[in-house]
Amino acid sequence: MAEFSPAPSTHRSDRVRQFVVAGSAVLAVIGAFIGSGAAGGTPIQDAAGGALSADATLIAPAGPAFSIWSAIYLGLLAYAVWQFLPRQTGSPRQRRLGYPIAATLLLNAAWILSVQAGLLALSAVVIVVLLAALLVTFVLVVRTRTRPQPLIESIVVDGTIGLYLGWVCVATAANLTAGLMVAGFDGFGWAPDAWGVTIVIVAGLAGLALAAFGAGRLAPTASLAWGLAWVAVSRSTGELVSAPVATAAIVVAAALVVATVVIRVAAVSRARAVTA
Repeated sequence: MAEFSPAPSTHRSDRVRQFVVAGSAVLAVIGAFIGSGAAGGTPIQDAAGGALSADATLIAPAGPAFSIWSAIYLGLLAYAVWQFLPRQTGSPRQRRLGYPIAATLLLNAAWILSVQAGLLALSAVVIVVLLAALLVTFVLVVRTRTRPQPLIESIVVDGTIGLYLGWVCVATAANLTAGLMVAGFDGFGWAPDAWGVTIVIVAGLAGLALAAFGAGRLAPTASLAWGLAWVAVSRSTGELVSAPVATAAIVVAAALVVATVVIRVAAVSRARAVTA
């Protein structure tokens, strides 16, 4: 019979961390509610003069792509609740992840508010900082993972942060492109299609790097590929049509999925060989 493993010892600082995470999650959800326009505000796609709408730039995904936020917010709220469980309160992993995750939640709310205020340049800065914070968090998620790990933790922690990061990669590309366009950037004389294809490829390479570092984690690839697929839809059916960008987005999304699966299979095979 396996020995009972007691819950890790807890400290007052653990409770403070838990409430900071929970409060940050609530603020992020409130910000999302405002950003959706449900509270009478301007929907994100219509704010800032429509600079982030589906047809504003070649990198903007079609509207339905943003439904992924529902899954991300649900996962973040689940994490905010799950981290209060007795065995997670004093968990060394949660002690390292709690505040970085809270930071991403606050930055997310700040990004929404900056867009709502029409401060597109500020929103570009905030989303870059958000991306950086998520990259740090993802590194911690990978490095603090223990085996065996409960399925619920894999979903609530690893899965949520992965989806969050992959989608913010796409959102950052779209936001920066919109900001540069509004600022009058001429692309150094490059054709818009060339810039669009280049950005799509860079996003794919970023996804490949995440897959390699995370040993083929599926969540970042899933949300990044989702975003690229909807970029392809937007460039094929919207007002701003671009066959080169649409084709590149589909090819890169498919290649990223295949590469991630290959990396995942190789990582699992290596792990089995080590434990055999």
